[in-house]
Amino acid sequence: QGPLWRALFGREADKLEQANDDDRTFYVIEREPVVNTFVSVPRENSSLNCAAFAAGLLEAVLGAAGFPARVSAHWHKGTTLMIKFDEAVIARDKGLEGR
Repeated sequence: QGPLWRALFGREADKLEQANDDDRTFYVIEREPVVNTFVSVPRENSSLNCAAFAAGLLEAVLGAAGFPARVSAHWHKGTTLMIKFDEAVIARDKGLEGR
């Protein structure tokens, strides 16, 4: 939400939330993603969300940093990127809590 988003898009994402019912799921919420600002989507493709590009970037950065996850873009409160971390990431994090 913060430093990575500023480096990629020049500003922070609007919000970062964790799912209430799942330790593995987080949401990055952007009301007006920068990548959607400069793209005209034809009327017949109105469900197309070009912020899926940002989902791919985020998935690649998380994977390269040792936090493998699946990231997908959804229309909700603007654009919501849903991050679902691999179970190994959550297990590693819980193991570090005991230290």
